[in-house]
Amino acid sequence: MAEFWLISAPGEKTCQQTWDKMMLATSRTNNLSTNNKFNIPDLKVGTLDVLVGLSDELAKLDTFVESVVKKVAQYMADVLEDSRDKVQENLLANGGNHHQHPNTDTDTLFQWDMAKYPIKQSLKNLSEIISKQATQIDNDLKARASAYNNLKGNLQNLERKNAGSLLTRSLADIVKKEDFVLDSEYLITMLVVVPKTGYTDWQKTYETLAEMVVPRSTKLLFEDNDSGLFSVTLFRKAVDDFKHKARENKFTVRDFQYNEEEMKADKEEMTRLSTDKKKQFVCPLFFFFFCLFFFFDGPLVRWLKVNFSEAFIAWIHIKALRVFVESVLRYGLPVNFQAMLLQPNKKNMKKLREVLYDLYKHLDSSAAIIDASMDIPGLNLSQQEYYPYVYYKIDCNLLDFKV
Repeated sequence: MAEFWLISAPGEKTCQQTWDKMMLATSRTNNLSTNNKFNIPDLKVGTLDVLVGLSDELAKLDTFVESVVKKVAQYMADVLEDSRDKVQENLLANGGNHHQHPNTDTDTLFQWDMAKYPIKQSLKNLSEIISKQATQIDNDLKARASAYNNLKGNLQNLERKNAGSLLTRSLADIVKKEDFVLDSEYLITMLVVVPKTGYTDWQKTYETLAEMVVPRSTKLLFEDNDSGLFSVTLFRKAVDDFKHKARENKFTVRDFQYNEEEMKADKEEMTRLSTDKKKQFVCPLFFFFFCLFFFFDGPLVRWLKVNFSEAFIAWIHIKALRVFVESVLRYGLPVNFQAMLLQPNKKNMKKLREVLYDLYKHLDSSAAIIDASMDIPGLNLSQQEYYPYVYYKIDCNLLDFKV
């Protein structure tokens, strides 16, 4: 994961000269950062009042869209809980890694999406398009997350039924028809879970737990690590008394009635899940959920990947709008500035900041003494660092864990 600095400086004779000067100071001689041009198209400027108001609105929208990006990324990580090494390869923006520079022969990284965000629209309209897009993704994520979590819970319950202890697990794959007295008006077969340490006590006492227990009717049907499942036959009128006495002796009576149709349905459901699971590659349970089940228009994995890309691209366009608005407010008209994306060398961040200040301090001599808590209309300084050049940080550390 990486941190980027999105900055802009006014064009000198040409914007290329601004770029060359910054490259010489930060990259070509001292390796302080890896740099790319961040070319923003000729957007409609509008009035000064609109720009000032839009500056504050874009700051709020920036925060919201970033939160949507992080929600989608974090949900991807939550779904891939046991395969978090797979998370990063699924968090791609427009087919490439969002957290590092692509290998490219050009020095231009960002390209405005003319189809999604037509530059003939006003700045206000462009921000509204992005806001609606991000809100839709946020709402869809909530719906899909709810559906996925419900399904995951149902599947976990099925897994527990078939793999839990004898006290809770399904008995459909354990018992057989011949283990029961069926269709009797007077007799019933009951199933009792007995701790392994209590086998001897069970054999000594089960016939006396009620008055009407059939002698020598118990049989061990199944064992797990801790307990055994015993059958016992008694008269129906003695069931309540038997349950009470069994509980006193730390024997657990399972409420189970042999129903061939219900058991067949349970077995078929588990068989279907098992067959579907085998069709997938071998993977942990949570990753299986993620791979296997479909929601709405397609697999959840595809939706998360596509909408992470959509949200991230929208977020970067918001950054572009903010750079454009702030650059016009700071540097004036006609529009003449070069936006640049810097990936600082982690070891040299302080030095990079000093070099940039020396490079652009002539733009605003007061920048070094302005307190970040001050609020100057149109410059959006609240809770943000202020420098003589336009500056926004793009923090691509979107997850709350390291992968």
